[in-house]
Amino acid sequence: MRLVFAGTPAVAVPTLRALAGEHEIVGVITRPDAPLGRKRVLTPSPVAEAAAELDIPVIRAARLDDEATAKVSALRPELGVIVAYGGLVREPLLSAPARGWINLHFSLLPRWRGAAPVQRALIAGDPQIGVSVFQLVPDLDAGDVFASRPVAVAEDATADNVLETLAEDGAALTRDVVAAIERGAAAAVPQSGEVTLAPKLTLEDGRLEWTQSASSVFARFRGVTPEPGAHTTIGGARVKILAAAPAEEGEHLDPGDIRAVKHGILIGTATRPLLVTRVQPAGRGAMNAADWWRGQRGAETLRAGS
Repeated sequence: MRLVFAGTPAVAVPTLRALAGEHEIVGVITRPDAPLGRKRVLTPSPVAEAAAELDIPVIRAARLDDEATAKVSALRPELGVIVAYGGLVREPLLSAPARGWINLHFSLLPRWRGAAPVQRALIAGDPQIGVSVFQLVPDLDAGDVFASRPVAVAEDATADNVLETLAEDGAALTRDVVAAIERGAAAAVPQSGEVTLAPKLTLEDGRLEWTQSASSVFARFRGVTPEPGAHTTIGGARVKILAAAPAEEGEHLDPGDIRAVKHGILIGTATRPLLVTRVQPAGRGAMNAADWWRGQRGAETLRAGS
């Protein structure tokens, strides 16, 4: 089929490549080049770079407005596929492809509709995470679902690791759905179950609350790593937590208490402590947590969260 693809970050690239191998992608819509790094060099999105490698025309659009709609309509696509583009598709663009748009979403809909489904699922400690392909409609992530698939992820995987896994599984699922649509064999069913929302994370979402259980603190750490980043305050200064895991059974510290160990520092929670092995103090680079702690004056009086 003639497809138009919309996406921006690296997690959208596997789907683009999977579809490019089997269909004619007549255009790719992505966000404009963004300034990256200390020198703020304008850099194409990962999807734009992949499209260039595949020799597919690119439409850079900050908003899917009338101009973007006219460009897409001129391509005469049969189907639109969107994966993490970073903006809403509204009419008349929604009806521009003859068969509308389908969306790969990184959750088991209707759970976690919104911008940060994986992060919110990890923070909530969901026992199951997966991907869904659904028919795009004006309401947020509310369309009928063509297919969904639970995906096994490691118990200690952070959000970026989980997204990498889901991106590959989601690419295969989307490829299968597009093939079924082409054959006329695809059937979408209404979403059923509890609807939960996954708004974009803020810096405050990364704050670790040591009065919670170790499992809850670690779940939040997984969900906010690497962005917006897990952090706490120690001695009134913000410290980013880059690597952590629940400590071995039998260890105990009061919530927020800190103790140095061989491989890092232990920080107490409501249950067992969290072992923190890598940190980034404010205004400094990443470093080994044990080395950082040894350099703290008055370390014996410092507590996390204060």
